Amino acid sequence: MGKRYTELSDKHMQFIREQKLFFVGTATADSRVNISPKGMDSFKVLGPARVAWLNVTGSGNETAAHVRIAPRMTIMFCAFVGSPLILRLYGNARVVHPGDADWPDLFGKFRPLPGARQIFDVEIDLVQTSCGMAVPFFDYAGEREQLSDWAEKQGEDGIRRYWQDKNQLSIDGLPTYIVEKAVEIAEYKPRFACQTAKYAEYKPRFVFQSSVNRPLVRLGCYPVSLPSSIASPFWR
Repeated sequence: MGKRYTELSDKHMQFIREQKLFFVGTATADSRVNISPKGMDSFKVLGPARVAWLNVTGSGNETAAHVRIAPRMTIMFCAFVGSPLILRLYGNARVVHPGDADWPDLFGKFRPLPGARQIFDVEIDLVQTSCGMAVPFFDYAGEREQLSDWAEKQGEDGIRRYWQDKNQLSIDGLPTYIVEKAVEIAEYKPRFACQTAKYAEYKPRFVFQSSVNRPLVRLGCYPVSLPSSIASPFWR
């Protein structure tokens, strides 16, 4: 039955790595409770008491609005194959935007996803397991590509317009500050050799701080050829 832990064990971490889907719950003291399903290989365990997940652009932006006011977050995993299990992670989260100083290090831990807008860095204070015997069996058939295809079609300018039109406020009118946190996009578009075959031809633009001429986002890829003024020392 239910058990509580102060941190993730190796067994818990292995279970997380095997899952294709997780759920995130957040709320402020007087907002609606938001629960979001997440996939796309967007979750990483950073340590026994620290996890992070990459958030891509979508029609809502509830989690970012809630975390800025009330950082508590619950993350839930369910076993849909094999032995039954529900794993919940309770903790406090902070939202990291592409313009923040620690974005490059955190973003480099993920497979690059088009339309990435935030990373949620979560410090865990409680791990709970329960039986999961009421969860039905489901077979994994694959990832949906529609969201990534849509983001690639929008391009940087389109994504930024979408942030401004759709992502600035929660359904309760709470600000997300996504536009204020947005960074300028440089027009230089070098070719990259990426770690995965799917993104071998992915050509992201550099992201620059508005006042400092240095790239912030590595996108998990390595430059094939860059002007010497850009390639060194920032890509070492």
